[in-house]
Amino acid sequence: MANIFAKKPLALLLGEANSTGHGTLKRTLGAGNLVALGVGAIIGAGLFVRTAAAAAQASGPGVTLAFIVAAIGCVFAGLCYAEFAAMIPIAGSAYTYAYTTMGEFVAWVIGWALIMEYALGAATVSIAWSEYLNKLLAVFGTSIPYNLSHSPFESAVVNGVTEHGMINLPALLVIVALSLLLIKGTQESALFNAVVVVLKVVIVLVFIAVGWQFVNPANHTPYLIPENAEPVKNAAGAVVREYSAWNKHGWGGVLGGAAIVFFAFIGFDAVSTAAQEAKNPKRDMPIGILGSLAVCTVLYILFGHVLTGVANWREFADPAKGGEASVTYAIKEHMPGYEWLSTAVTVAILLGFSSVILVMLMGQSRVFFSMAKDGLMPKAFSELHPKFRTPYKSNIALLIFVGAFAAFVPGSLAGDLTSFGTLLAFVLVSAGVWIMRRSDPAQPRPFRAPLSSPVFPFVPIMGILVCTLMILALDAFTLKVAIGWMLLGFIVYFIYGRKNSKLQQGVVVVPEEMDEQAFIEPDVHNR
Repeated sequence: MANIFAKKPLALLLGEANSTGHGTLKRTLGAGNLVALGVGAIIGAGLFVRTAAAAAQASGPGVTLAFIVAAIGCVFAGLCYAEFAAMIPIAGSAYTYAYTTMGEFVAWVIGWALIMEYALGAATVSIAWSEYLNKLLAVFGTSIPYNLSHSPFESAVVNGVTEHGMINLPALLVIVALSLLLIKGTQESALFNAVVVVLKVVIVLVFIAVGWQFVNPANHTPYLIPENAEPVKNAAGAVVREYSAWNKHGWGGVLGGAAIVFFAFIGFDAVSTAAQEAKNPKRDMPIGILGSLAVCTVLYILFGHVLTGVANWREFADPAKGGEASVTYAIKEHMPGYEWLSTAVTVAILLGFSSVILVMLMGQSRVFFSMAKDGLMPKAFSELHPKFRTPYKSNIALLIFVGAFAAFVPGSLAGDLTSFGTLLAFVLVSAGVWIMRRSDPAQPRPFRAPLSSPVFPFVPIMGILVCTLMILALDAFTLKVAIGWMLLGFIVYFIYGRKNSKLQQGVVVVPEEMDEQAFIEPDVHNR
């Protein structure tokens, strides 16, 4: 009987990571490209939406502290990702790490879960991209017809007439454009992403710089929501927000706010999927993962400080002023003369969405590439373009699947499934570092997560605990759908994956032009 928990030999993975020539991905990315990929995946609309939500619902001006707490939670997982990515610089990210530490079935589970993070995430973000494109066009007095920018399952009353969606054309087109860019080449995609990242970061910095002069110190007093804070009421006098619960005021509110803004950090793990395309992965992967986290944390803290200083946090509790309109509201109401900046913020959100979609599509194609090389996915997903050396068939398959979802399915359906897939990956990667420290303590590690000894694995345990708590905090509907998706994955594995697995068949594929350094003796001084 097949051993579904059989592990892929580490030596074989290292050999694949060091191989060159036909059938291998092209190493074109430097540390700067990897940091840009991380920033591109992290900074989306979350910065502009979740900041005000966390301030209004739990943290008040202390949302800056909430960002710090959330960042610390991400750092635990980020350190574990950095250790693996430097040690095993191969495409596949968490899927690959699980294969060599916890076995094939766990690797399949995480690979299947990553579809929720990357593929469904890209589709959902593309639908939001379409919505914000219409908001930008509205500034210029035009818009895309309702039936061409919504799915067939959506309808709304427009100018007194009930309109029905037919196809979300903008969402489909952005998926097509970015998929074609990824097929053209990783370096070209990285260049596009770098330009987008620079533009949206500049807009964020402009908001911080301009908004700083409008900060009213009174809005930061008290810095944390007091325990006896009055409920917030809307214009009709109805209560829209209360602060009696432990996680809605004081330091408890900081923790509550951290749970809200945590998801604004999701994306840095996508950097690890590009490990096999990094020029010097042992040095550059930790820089890319941890560097992007550091850059975004600083921007988030400054942004939160300015936003809650320009407008009082209580104003964002009103649905008419908070949510997606929070930053625009603050600019229009409290920053006279800078109304143009609200349009720039919409542009920044569009740019943010574009880079997030790009990195998610890239991450998913690399996960499929690795799974296909192991026989767990159809062989076509591992075939590279003869000229561009990119997994073009995987990109085409994603274009069709993600594009169809974006064009014909409402964005609300995916919900928080992206977060579930991400957090599950974080949990398993953190556990994998602990397991490998025990099973292969002498394996050379170019980067080592601190406080992660086999005896006292503080960082991995904290990564497991924090991310598990985040999973349990998701709403019941999301958890039910996620469990259903995972059960479907189990069926696919036992019907297709186990049967076609090269490891189960005893087929060992030796990469061409194997680098002998992949099999160096363990460095006993690197314990």
